Amino acid sequence: MSSAAPTPTRVVPQGRDLTLDLVRVGCVLLVVFAHILYSGVGRGSDGRILIEKTVEQQPWFDVASWIVDIMPLFFVIGGFAARAGWRSAQRRGGSEDQFVRVRLARLARPALPLFAFFSVVLGAARMLGLDPALVDAVAVGVGSPLWFLAAYAITQACAPRMMRLHERWGMRVLAVLFLCVVAVDAVRFLLMRETFGIPSVPADGYGFGEQFFGIPNVLFVWLFCQQVGFLMYDGWFRARTAWQLIALIVGGYGLAAASVPLMGSWWNMLSNQWPPTIPLAVLAVVQAAALTLLHRPLTALTRTKAVQGVMLLISSRLMTVYLWHLPMVMVLIGVELLLPIPMPHPGGAVWWWTRPLFFVLVLAAVLALSLPLMRFEKTPPLQEARFTGATPLAILLFVLPVLGITTYGLDLPLALAALVGTVAALWLTGAFAAPRDQGAMERA
Repeated sequence: MSSAAPTPTRVVPQGRDLTLDLVRVGCVLLVVFAHILYSGVGRGSDGRILIEKTVEQQPWFDVASWIVDIMPLFFVIGGFAARAGWRSAQRRGGSEDQFVRVRLARLARPALPLFAFFSVVLGAARMLGLDPALVDAVAVGVGSPLWFLAAYAITQACAPRMMRLHERWGMRVLAVLFLCVVAVDAVRFLLMRETFGIPSVPADGYGFGEQFFGIPNVLFVWLFCQQVGFLMYDGWFRARTAWQLIALIVGGYGLAAASVPLMGSWWNMLSNQWPPTIPLAVLAVVQAAALTLLHRPLTALTRTKAVQGVMLLISSRLMTVYLWHLPMVMVLIGVELLLPIPMPHPGGAVWWWTRPLFFVLVLAAVLALSLPLMRFEKTPPLQEARFTGATPLAILLFVLPVLGITTYGLDLPLALAALVGTVAALWLTGAFAAPRDQGAMERA
């Protein structure tokens, strides 16, 4: 997906399949709406602010999460795009290091202003002496989607080497990755949690918990999903009949469902995202098969000018929408709390009926915010890396603080660590220069 052209008047290249672009935009918009349904804020009878995950309390949510958790599909599409991008880079004589640095820049540059914002806001909250419990509740919420930065950076950094393994060994790579996923879950749930009784990471402070033994699956699960994307690029799913794809979907759901009681993971797929577990890997195959079945109607949809306009508008600032939508949700809820108007009770009929309107308001506010932030979405022609081995070090510096935020929740020390790590990663990989040549950016 190109990050160029901020207006919907851009001419679509002849022969370009926009279906995956549409799905990627749809996935991000679905994430935004889901987080709005999560963000139930109101006032109790004593006037105190109440914060709850409203949609998660609904009896139907666990079942719905098996359909609407589209993060495996996002990594599948990322694998498809990486395979296409790597082949293009090879034709131009590009190196593996250049390929990885461009992809790191596409993640780290949009994240830079966000980490700066978090550092300033959390620092100000500490100096003003705001209620730590309230600050923690909000900070943990707005920091929850950041796991994607670490997971996607890792998979994209590994993409060239994983493609070489894919070309040599094919399906056997998927089998090995899946066995690794199963082994990690077995150690985490059956051995560490059940046998040794290691509890979860504590809700406050920096402690140890069973989640640490699942962290290797940040690599194995999302690499598995990316590898499915390589298969999709090669046409493996297109070569299957409709009945074979349906069998993959039904069988995949059956395997994922069987793994939950067997390993002791969760029926709520969002709870399975950190650290990721077996069901998410299986859902990658399910969602890739479903996307293949729906390819024809989705392609017809992308031919309409209205849909193309929305796609080009959102896709040119996709990372900004993803990273900033939850902070904007909290800002708008804060404004609502300050206004002398009654707030609908979270989970009540009025609250549910007003969520689509609130979604439009959040999206409009994020798009307005994207105007000054658009330049961070644009990847400049990169300078040379600072030294040999700078790129792997940059990946580590960018990823480790984000893993800390995902494990413990967002706080001031981790926000500062993420800011420093992102600055260092961009400096090491020569990605600080201002965008100069839009054509060069599209070719990268």
